[in-house]
Amino acid sequence: MSFRTTPSVDYVEDVSPGSGALPPRAWYAASDARSLSLNGSWRFRLSATAGAEDDSFAEEGYDAGNWAEVTVPGHWVLQGDGAFGSPIYTNHLYPFPVDPPYVPTENPTGDHLRVFDLPSDWPSDGGAVLRFDGVESCARVWLNGTELGEFKGSRLAHEFAVGELLKPGANVLAVRVHQWSAGSYLEDQDQWWLPGIFRDVTLLHRPSGGAGDFFVHASYDHTTGEGTLRVDSDVDGRVSVPALDIDVATGEPVTVAVRPWTAETPKLYDGVLVTDGERVPLRIGFRTVVLEDGLIKVNGKAVLFKGVNRHEWHPEHGRALDLETMREDVLLMKRHNLNAVRTSHYPPHPAFLDLCDEYGLWVIDECDLETHGFTEQDWRDNPVDDDRWTPALLDRAARMVERDKNHPSIVFWSLGNEAGTGRGLTAMAEWIHGRDPERLVHYEGDWNCRDTDVYSRMYAFHDEVEKIGQQLDGGTHKRRELPFIQCEYAHAMGNGPGGLADYQELFEKYERLQGAFVWEWIDHGVRHAELGYAYGGDFGEELHDGNFVCDGLVFPDRTPSPGLIEYKKVIEPVRIEGDGANGIVHVTNKQDFADLSALAFEWSCQVDGETVESGSLAVPALAPGESAEVKLPEPPVDGRGGERQWTVRALLAHDTSWAAKGHVVAWGQFAAGARPLPSFPAIDRPVRDEGRITLGPAGFDARTGALLSIGDVEVGATPRLDVWRAPTDNDDGAEWQSDTRYGTLWRTLGLHRMRHRLVSVEAGDDALTVRTRVAPAAREVGLDTVYRWTSDGERLRLTVSVTPQGDWTVPLPRLGVRFGLAEADRVEWFGGGPGEAYPDTGKASMVGRWQSTVDGLQTPYVRPQENGARAEVRWVELGGLRIEGDPEFWFTARRWTTEQLDAARHRTDLTAGDTVWVNLDHGQHGIGSQSCGPGPLPQYFLKAEPAEFSFVFSTTR
Repeated sequence: MSFRTTPSVDYVEDVSPGSGALPPRAWYAASDARSLSLNGSWRFRLSATAGAEDDSFAEEGYDAGNWAEVTVPGHWVLQGDGAFGSPIYTNHLYPFPVDPPYVPTENPTGDHLRVFDLPSDWPSDGGAVLRFDGVESCARVWLNGTELGEFKGSRLAHEFAVGELLKPGANVLAVRVHQWSAGSYLEDQDQWWLPGIFRDVTLLHRPSGGAGDFFVHASYDHTTGEGTLRVDSDVDGRVSVPALDIDVATGEPVTVAVRPWTAETPKLYDGVLVTDGERVPLRIGFRTVVLEDGLIKVNGKAVLFKGVNRHEWHPEHGRALDLETMREDVLLMKRHNLNAVRTSHYPPHPAFLDLCDEYGLWVIDECDLETHGFTEQDWRDNPVDDDRWTPALLDRAARMVERDKNHPSIVFWSLGNEAGTGRGLTAMAEWIHGRDPERLVHYEGDWNCRDTDVYSRMYAFHDEVEKIGQQLDGGTHKRRELPFIQCEYAHAMGNGPGGLADYQELFEKYERLQGAFVWEWIDHGVRHAELGYAYGGDFGEELHDGNFVCDGLVFPDRTPSPGLIEYKKVIEPVRIEGDGANGIVHVTNKQDFADLSALAFEWSCQVDGETVESGSLAVPALAPGESAEVKLPEPPVDGRGGERQWTVRALLAHDTSWAAKGHVVAWGQFAAGARPLPSFPAIDRPVRDEGRITLGPAGFDARTGALLSIGDVEVGATPRLDVWRAPTDNDDGAEWQSDTRYGTLWRTLGLHRMRHRLVSVEAGDDALTVRTRVAPAAREVGLDTVYRWTSDGERLRLTVSVTPQGDWTVPLPRLGVRFGLAEADRVEWFGGGPGEAYPDTGKASMVGRWQSTVDGLQTPYVRPQENGARAEVRWVELGGLRIEGDPEFWFTARRWTTEQLDAARHRTDLTAGDTVWVNLDHGQHGIGSQSCGPGPLPQYFLKAEPAEFSFVFSTTR
């Protein structure tokens, strides 16, 4: 009798970083040495446990013909139509018992097999290395039956020497990948848990005398305009930069006049490192990063970060991103005025950093480290304060720094995210400071700034940020002398974030505040045939955090959300303000380095939202921080007496690498005169006839006072007071802010189930008056509401008066009227647009004449919620009606009720009905950022207080 021996899997739970891999070195995409991509189709076998199968699959001649296939790079749980398991989303909870370094026996393990031939012209001299750019979470590797080693550190590069093992044909590369390992405890990073070989696998020829590791030092002296270049290399060679007439030996410094690299002016010089066996292209950016006078300075100037946190994500491929997807991210960032990115919470694919160098983005490069789940036990047993784990932490720090050290875009190394504090982090900081003193070190969890060069926080509220700016926040002596950034703020989950402009005002007011990074770039929705996009819980996860994974400035398909449009406006590099009455424009250059010579300015004059004249505007090429007043032309002669306004735009004067000529960079808009309000004399009187009351063009139910029609437009549901909105993710708030979660407070009060009691219907000489009381069940508070209808015979005016009764202790979600139309598709309005806006998200709302369909008014948030309101609306036309407001109002229209919107979990839950539901709102509560940050500021509260507002209805057909 024979017994099968279970293979040893002790390495899976070993806290060490692994064995067999070569020391980390600089990553470069190309040289004249040969390389062979091993991406593509691999044979794949999934096992339920780490030791379910022996190692025989790694041997030459093994028959894997009946195995499935997966694509590499890729995650196996996103392939095979569910046959290979499912994604798991948690924010910070580990989806396995917290028992470090152990992981469950139920440990999905994927055996990957690739057989490849060497190209016929593959060099026979020198050696070769096999490089893995990313594998989650633990991999063991064999080539031609010989074990190379195993490694952890999912988002980091690992190389193995394989030259002696290669043969011309039928090389067998075998990789065993375990979903869970000791390394998983270090990778609890608020994202989907997605096992697999998700970045490139490459075979690299290493010729004799080829380049090994090298470090490009390229500093800039802003006082002399000179740059100093020194390339340290572990293989002697020469460095040449033709454009600078540089040709020097490695290790030898040379100083020449240069143009510096900044995120605004990303000048790169093409160079080459030449050794006896290899030529490696270099892209060199000269810049100096220092901490000076309590400020982060680059090239002698303090910088203001207008940034975003970026997880790597694709709705179909997860973290397996191709170059064009990465380029799309960078181009979108540049086109929306962002200047910085934090690579949350791991080093990105190195090609992304190449793009940041090329197009210009400041980068905080973050280590592949987060142990957030240990908060559940007050950080007990946290690996970063356990010496046994320190080698793994140092390995991760070294693999980040060595891989990425030649990128001029990187100004900070970040130790990781939400990993508490401990000796391991101190060891990482000390090693990084010693290896690369030319950059700064960041870590948000170090509030005392023992190990870091900047005071960094997440989601500090506006009032605290102002105190920090005023240096009234206290803390250690070192901290008080350091600059401040918010590495995460303005949680971009669902509708929002609100309060961006209020934050930006503080950042620009106080020198110590050097900017912030919105959380985050993209919604991590997984493309799903039935749900549209899936989020946490949609795959039957035992533990999950719902749609908290959908908190980005772009939707999963990379369509910009209203939040990104708002952010672009708030962080414009040019401020354009004006006095329309006097025809003066005040222009300020808000950039740190570039003047305004790359921009052209144009003006236009609108009457009732329609442009009547436009032209160019001469603005000086202002230096950073400079301002100028510019006179607008004389107002155009126009016979109309409507509302007048000026709009001034700053456009790209020429094509750039990231946008075409004419791209709008910034804009300002200011009134040139007051808006004429809609008014008419109430000369018609209500007439009662057989259960119906007629007033001007309108018909009403004589018993209830309900509006039935206006002219030939049937009204499916009469206008009546509405205070409910489908709570946004920010309304519902984070669990740790339970005392101020407005969605919860509103539901507790019962605002989602208001009842309407008819008090009286009064047909007077000049008006039809309907009196009601609107109140939630089981509560004594209410809103006495009076609807007063008047007419001049052709038009109909509704004046709504609201008087709160009782002790209202919470703000209202909205205040206005809702009614239904049987027919409506095309919508035209004069007011804010083209997209949605709310009280604290309205900076990007431009007043004009806009058109849409009802369906086009909807904002496709992954989890349905209140959306689509257009602000400052003067009038709107839809369904045969024209509605004018006094004062301006918010307008919303959709093919489902607010209640249906509230009940939906996915957009596919929403089914268009026969009625278009229209909201005309006098007020809206602010949005805020309370899904993780602060709620709306008090000035954006919609208080329950007396209000009166009017609408004028007329027909358009």
